[in-house]
Amino acid sequence: MAESLKLLREDARDCRNCPLWKNATQTVFGAGSQRARIMLVGEQPGDEEDRRGEPFVGPAGRLLDRALEAAGVDRGTLYVTNAVKHFKWEPRGKRRLHKTPAQREIEACRPWLEGEIKAIRPEVIGCLGATAAKALLGPAFKVSVSRGQFIDSPYAPRVFATFHPSAILRVRDEAEREAAFKSLVRDLTLLRSTAPATRAPQPDPARSSAPRSARGRPSPSARRGG
Repeated sequence: MAESLKLLREDARDCRNCPLWKNATQTVFGAGSQRARIMLVGEQPGDEEDRRGEPFVGPAGRLLDRALEAAGVDRGTLYVTNAVKHFKWEPRGKRRLHKTPAQREIEACRPWLEGEIKAIRPEVIGCLGATAAKALLGPAFKVSVSRGQFIDSPYAPRVFATFHPSAILRVRDEAEREAAFKSLVRDLTLLRSTAPATRAPQPDPARSSAPRSARGRPSPSARRGG
């Protein structure tokens, strides 16, 4: 499992399947425990994530850390990633401002996300925001309607969606922002429905039964990303 995830990450570094790589610093792959039973999926890296090469390390990531702590969930036991692996942005003076990825860019990155899910085999997936939710639960899914509810999905036994932390940061009214944060915390308590949060190491069947060249690495047609 760890070997296949490592190979997937290495392949994703050279992803050129959509134009987003041209203006991004680097591919931002998922991070966290390779034995995680729980996976969080966001939209795309932000400015700070793009520079550092890690998911959820900017302002939204810090708010997520606060929410996870309040929900009684240890981020160190999770695997955290994004539906899109390159930062899509537009210039505003000297700043790089987030721009929502297009559906074609989400689809271009789907093999990487599905590869991560296959390698981790999470029991619970939490989708943070509409982009992640639609990527895994279908384009008709609405976070505003079905937030905080487990939805049937082929990706994991339990999948749900909630707010993206960045959406909470954009709420200007302090009382509304606090209410949204509490709702996020309440939704994240669903992550505790699986315990323990990590599983014991298990042998990788592919590693023991196939030569290295046949293991883990996506076929050329599957080497797609955003």
